[in-house]
Amino acid sequence: MINKIGKVTVYVNDQEEAKQFWLNRMGFVLKVEQPMGPDAFWIEVGPSDNEFTTLVLYSKAAMMQHKPSAVSHPSILFSTTDIEAAHAKMKENGVVVEEMLRLPFGSMFTFKDQDGNEYLLREDK
Repeated sequence: MINKIGKVTVYVNDQEEAKQFWLNRMGFVLKVEQPMGPDAFWIEVGPSDNEFTTLVLYSKAAMMQHKPSAVSHPSILFSTTDIEAAHAKMKENGVVVEEMLRLPFGSMFTFKDQDGNEYLLREDK
């Protein structure tokens, strides 16, 4: 029935600042950026040009006007094949990262974006 996750919307205070965070600190690529009315843009970023799933960086203020209950931050879990390298690179790029959790089913850590939203990165082998 469902075969892929297409997009995850992240509500941000400043779309340009969020775009710069994901592009410059996290190494994502810009997939879509187009106007969607006065002072608002549809911005999508993803881990690579070939990756189907994207993050939509949507204006928190705009959504608060239309549907305030939708603005709570989603739980998003990213995957990597080299958790140690990812942790080191994020720290080097100025991303706020927490200590590595080493659990029987895998290693993971939490990191924060420019607005303080938390995400989880887990190693998939």
